[in-house]
Amino acid sequence: MAASRSERRAKSELNRVLVIDDEPDIRELIDLTLTRMGLESDSVGSVAEAKARLEERSYQLCLTDMRLPDGDGLEIVRHVAEQYVETPVAVITAFGSAENAVAALKAGAFDYLAKPVGLEQLRTLVKSALKLPGSESRVDSSQSLRGESVGMQQVRGMIEKLARSQAPVYISGESGSGKELAARLIHAHSPRANALFVPVNCGAIPETLMESEFFGYRKGAFTGADSERDGFFQAASGGTLFLDEVADLPLAMQVKLLRAIQEKRVRKVGSTTEEPVDVRIICATHRNLRECVDKGSFRQDLYYRLNVIELRMPPLRECQDDIAALVDAILVRLGSEARLSADALRALEHYSFPGNVRELENILERATALCSGAVIEVEDLHLSVVESPEDKAGRGSETLDDYLNRLEKQAILDALQKTGNNRTAAARLLGITFRSMRYRLERLGIE
Repeated sequence: MAASRSERRAKSELNRVLVIDDEPDIRELIDLTLTRMGLESDSVGSVAEAKARLEERSYQLCLTDMRLPDGDGLEIVRHVAEQYVETPVAVITAFGSAENAVAALKAGAFDYLAKPVGLEQLRTLVKSALKLPGSESRVDSSQSLRGESVGMQQVRGMIEKLARSQAPVYISGESGSGKELAARLIHAHSPRANALFVPVNCGAIPETLMESEFFGYRKGAFTGADSERDGFFQAASGGTLFLDEVADLPLAMQVKLLRAIQEKRVRKVGSTTEEPVDVRIICATHRNLRECVDKGSFRQDLYYRLNVIELRMPPLRECQDDIAALVDAILVRLGSEARLSADALRALEHYSFPGNVRELENILERATALCSGAVIEVEDLHLSVVESPEDKAGRGSETLDDYLNRLEKQAILDALQKTGNNRTAAARLLGITFRSMRYRLERLGIE
């Protein structure tokens, strides 16, 4: 009879690692490295052996090769994710197999290593992974995503899952919807919480300074380089690098960023050698990154590297049930004792908020400064357009995005009908590329 979960846990040693690889020399190299780190390890060479060992005892980390005699590493990743959710899994991929690494991260892998296995990267990965079980971060109570709407509950649940992974995360959403706050929460709940969270606004750096800002420079590398300086990657090593407005990166810098992410190494300006960095990448933009790829302004290979897992931040108009709670929290943070009248709150609940939560903060800060009493009235809000419930019902509660999507979908369906469902001809009729056509069909759910 198979051992029970409690019996397996009782038999497990602290910080024991399961190594799965069909090459004896690689298993020996990893075992030796783990031993020198004071860890215990078991080594197997197949999927079947790995599943048997996992049934016998608990492990604090699994390291698996992607290619195995009776299956692949993705099968191990999915099996552990389903049966042993507390155990992180890292995969070992062949050099240059970016697709395999991305597939593993999407399947739930904690991180990946490329062959030939670098011992320094192996040690860094193991140290980071072994912080996962029971890791707790101290998060400032003011730095939280408030609200009980379905959209916000889904975001919080996703953040909790993403915090356990090392996978790159792409946060999409409109300006002011809380993308940086979400990135900070992922970092704060992760095993990297004790290291730095380094936010970078990619659109605010002059193109001529980008390489030195990201990777650092050596003394004398250029005029004015009077001393050696680290870049964003070195500053975030061991922590998280947040690339805000990543769509604004010029193509030349995108190539360098792609290499740094793939190799996990950077070269300072003026240096002839590379140095390893241990950085988790989280990026965000208010623009549609997929459309940027279609237009040629963003590299497709970098897009797939960054968009391993997407976290969508809903606009405030989709979370209107949360407005009352947000208002209370913002007023407390502003140190204001004022409160909103019922009419003022109703006006906010029916306002479209093109600037999202950031706009709500600005509205309330202005209102507390301008209101004459302790109660904020509708006129104190100075909303550009105040929609009544009747107005909103009259237009069917349709947002601008919904309206534009409906028009776009109808135009595509008309073009397909005219061309006998020939997608290439329909794209030509609409004046767009076939790739853009295929993306729009998928986004709009057109079969």
